[in-house]
Amino acid sequence: MNTSKETTLGGPFTFPGTSLTVRRMGYGAMQLAGPGVYGPPKDPEAALAVLREAVAAGVNHIDTSDFYGPHFTNQIIRKALHPYPAGLVIVTKLGVRRPADKSWQPASSPGDLTEGVHDNLRNLGLDALDIVNCRVMGSIHGPKEGSIAEQVTVLADLKRKGLVRHVGLSNVTAAQVAEAQAITPIVCVQNNYNVAHRQDDALIDRLARQGIAYVPFFPLGGFSPLQSSTLSAVASRVGHTPLQVALAWLLHRSPNILLIPGTSSVGHLKENLASARLMLSPETLAELDGIPAQAATH
Repeated sequence: MNTSKETTLGGPFTFPGTSLTVRRMGYGAMQLAGPGVYGPPKDPEAALAVLREAVAAGVNHIDTSDFYGPHFTNQIIRKALHPYPAGLVIVTKLGVRRPADKSWQPASSPGDLTEGVHDNLRNLGLDALDIVNCRVMGSIHGPKEGSIAEQVTVLADLKRKGLVRHVGLSNVTAAQVAEAQAITPIVCVQNNYNVAHRQDDALIDRLARQGIAYVPFFPLGGFSPLQSSTLSAVASRVGHTPLQVALAWLLHRSPNILLIPGTSSVGHLKENLASARLMLSPETLAELDGIPAQAATH
């Protein structure tokens, strides 16, 4: 760890039309819940330690949801960090419920969304939520076309009431982003994207031109960790792990990309944060850019 605590952590980004500025390397809290993102953590003290270490290292963007657990992850964040340090931005999401069978079910009615905002406020100990992403239940880990006007209108109304400061989207198509923007300003989009999964390249570039953040979930492959001989070869050459290289590639990909890799381990957290100072040459970036094509031929 360098002596500056890597406080640049990938450099700053200000969400459009807001006073919220975060460092591009953030932290995703999903893995703080129990197995299958359900129930309490196996090691509550370790979960608290990870959050405190992240903030101590300079992270000021935490991604969460009250349906992680459900409820447990937000309660852990509150216990670890409340009263929250100045400048900490907590981004949450709505649109899913977790019944007792541990499945992931849509919860997108006006009543569901309103209840979800109040659940987040209560469990995080906040009077208003900085950013709320509307999570659209499409196909498995991918968006599906269809109107989201009703859901976004509900969030816009909650914003007018002062319970939500800014609105984002998750698991959406470019057409759904445009539909939402006609209703309320959108400050971020959170979709599945990584060095091997590049379907959103055009959307990322379009959002960058508008100054809107793109936040990849599963930046390390999610439930199926990234595996690539090219990624491994590059990692060996630059003296970092393949997953560190994958995160560094995302930071190089576009200045509007914000990262939220998750972990329940302090050691793994430190490895993730170190990715923010890994510089990749143009030649190395071009090599990594070829990974999707290689995967398609196998």
